[in-house]
Amino acid sequence: MPHAALAHPPRWLTAGQLHPLPAAAVREWLFNEDSLTRRLTALSDHGFSVTPLLEGWQRLRSDECAALGVTDGSQGWVREVFLRGHGQPWVFARSVAARSALEGSGLALEQLGSRSLGELLFSDRAFDRGALQACRYPAAWLPAEVRAERLWARRSCFNRGALGVLVAEVFLPAFWPAAGIEI
Repeated sequence: MPHAALAHPPRWLTAGQLHPLPAAAVREWLFNEDSLTRRLTALSDHGFSVTPLLEGWQRLRSDECAALGVTDGSQGWVREVFLRGHGQPWVFARSVAARSALEGSGLALEQLGSRSLGELLFSDRAFDRGALQACRYPAAWLPAEVRAERLWARRSCFNRGALGVLVAEVFLPAFWPAAGIEI
């Protein structure tokens, strides 16, 4: 299901550009450079799971093309999943890679299934992680069952040579109470 184009796509900002700043506990989740998969696994006391929602080739959004340094309207592999704690969707994750860089890269994103892409990227030392950025994620870009306004999201690009994998993670309303944080 293609995502609606937005008149005003989100402004992805680094920690130094974000104003007003969210609470320190929220910033700790948005800008922590450790593996989110590992942090969620620990928070859920190993009650962590990944539910694939969508995978396949599609036209990338303009903000994704810009972040990956590819022509606007480029095709890419898109993977959308829920990262769950004890069965509850805690995080919506959207990962994309440009077709031009992915083909021939040896990275088989289509074979991940219910495994975490983050775990794969963090275990391959050839990938360098770019700067973390955050925004209030557009509700129109979320799956209907978790659609809400002004949810915090973060993204970063993992690079290995010419290949860039852009990973965006949206913290869903059920996550914050589980983490003991009031929003």
